[in-house]
Amino acid sequence: MPSFTRREMEDAFSRYQEVAARAASSGNWRPWADLFTDDATYIEHHFGEFKGREAIFRWISETMATPPNDRMTSFPIAWYVIDEARGWVVCEIDNVMDDPGDGSDHRAVNWTLLKYAGDDQWSYEEDIYNPMEFGKMLEGWSAAKGAS
Repeated sequence: MPSFTRREMEDAFSRYQEVAARAASSGNWRPWADLFTDDATYIEHHFGEFKGREAIFRWISETMATPPNDRMTSFPIAWYVIDEARGWVVCEIDNVMDDPGDGSDHRAVNWTLLKYAGDDQWSYEEDIYNPMEFGKMLEGWSAAKGAS
């Protein structure tokens, strides 16, 4: 069983959020991918399963540079739970689109499971969401963008 303190996990999760925010604003996903171990597993139910830091980096870089994903401006955490005994963090992440020009807010949520590996790195991430909800959100965003 993992033997990480809550403080260590809180700090690593805060860093995960900070690095994700910088990646979203800059388009440089290398520092975010570097938060994962060399042999990490990333499961994304729409895009598939990625094995290893470099596969995660290639996928996230390409995905976030492709429209309309390139218009997601932030990924704030709505809530999270830390399970110290397992070394897990479970959270709700809002995937926020940029302003379509009319000031409206367009976002969809996913629930994420992160498994902490120590040394400020994660060995596993799984994103769980309803693709239909993402589709509806993107339709609303596109309609608002076209109307403004």
